[in-house]
Amino acid sequence: MGRRSDHTRDELRRLIIAEGHRLLAETGLARFSGREVAKRAGYTVGTIYNVFGSLDRLLVTLNSHTFRLWAEFLERRLAVSPPDRIRTLVEAYFAFARDHTHAWSAIYEHRVSAELFDAVDHDSRTALTAIVDREVRSAIPSGGDLDMPRFVRSLIATVHGHCSYALGGTFTLLEEIDPAASALARVRECLAAHGYRPPD
Repeated sequence: MGRRSDHTRDELRRLIIAEGHRLLAETGLARFSGREVAKRAGYTVGTIYNVFGSLDRLLVTLNSHTFRLWAEFLERRLAVSPPDRIRTLVEAYFAFARDHTHAWSAIYEHRVSAELFDAVDHDSRTALTAIVDREVRSAIPSGGDLDMPRFVRSLIATVHGHCSYALGGTFTLLEEIDPAASALARVRECLAAHGYRPPD
């Protein structure tokens, strides 16, 4: 039986997000079920549509939640990191993806119209890039004429590509034994072209 009167709308939203994210982390996007989320929350599947409007909108919200968790994870790692913060960033990227593979993969597997994204989703998703941007600007003494936003996006894509290959098994087939180290090397090469020197 549903508990439709047990929670306020805000409480219900938080409950569905918590249960939905837990399910997404367990099953991945391919086996994700709105009906199962509703069941775990103790409501009918119609409640999800009443609160979020659609299953796609719920998934956008869940992926934005993953981005927030990811940004918090990076900040925690950086808060206790040794001087080599670029290494910390790259290794933390791999660590989060490895430890939350289904939720991390769902970010890139779920493709929907930008109309489903609101300001909160945008802020959640740009927070991660902002952390990388901050650290890269700090690592390069003078950016000069460098288009920093494009440069940062390219660095993220480099690390992401290595991480995807690692988690998907492609690097195993290619006999790459340390994808994170390779990603770090590529990032350092790009940064070194603009004056970066890794700490001793």
